[in-house]
Amino acid sequence: MKVILLGYMGVGKSTLGQILAESLKFNFIDLDSYIENKEQLSIAKLFDRKGEIYFRKAESLALKEIINTEKNFVLSLGGGTPVYGSNMKNIVEAPGVTSIYLKLNIHQLIDRLFQQKESRPIIAHYTEKNEFEEFVRKHLFERQQFYYMADHILDVTDRSASDSLDDLIKLLNKNT
Repeated sequence: MKVILLGYMGVGKSTLGQILAESLKFNFIDLDSYIENKEQLSIAKLFDRKGEIYFRKAESLALKEIINTEKNFVLSLGGGTPVYGSNMKNIVEAPGVTSIYLKLNIHQLIDRLFQQKESRPIIAHYTEKNEFEEFVRKHLFERQQFYYMADHILDVTDRSASDSLDDLIKLLNKNT
């Protein structure tokens, strides 16, 4: 079974991905970490030194590589991965892949991200919460059409990681 978790930054893709993989005894892959290992650069340095276009091409290649070579994995994507190139089409059309959009209420998402902003370069410069909220709403709106192409949507609003894990496992069991 190949499970791909997608959604906006801060929804818990990596956290849930790790505990889901552990629970299923599958390999956990974080796409950004995979790219960092391959490129021997952090994502921030990759963007800085080689640019976003290079990064997005590397991201697409890594995604295809994982889908085509790995077995029984849980893969957490970056928030922008589904938006670029034919990444979402490749995910949806890949045999044996189940994609799940982790969705979080906009208010919880904004609160969570505002607290985490220093560790996220794309939003670290925001100081005003109203301006920050406007950015997140617009950015999410632009990306949601791709997220909604996933096989399943799992709302993680007001859910603990363990409750969300239970929901994910139930959803995957319905699929098999």
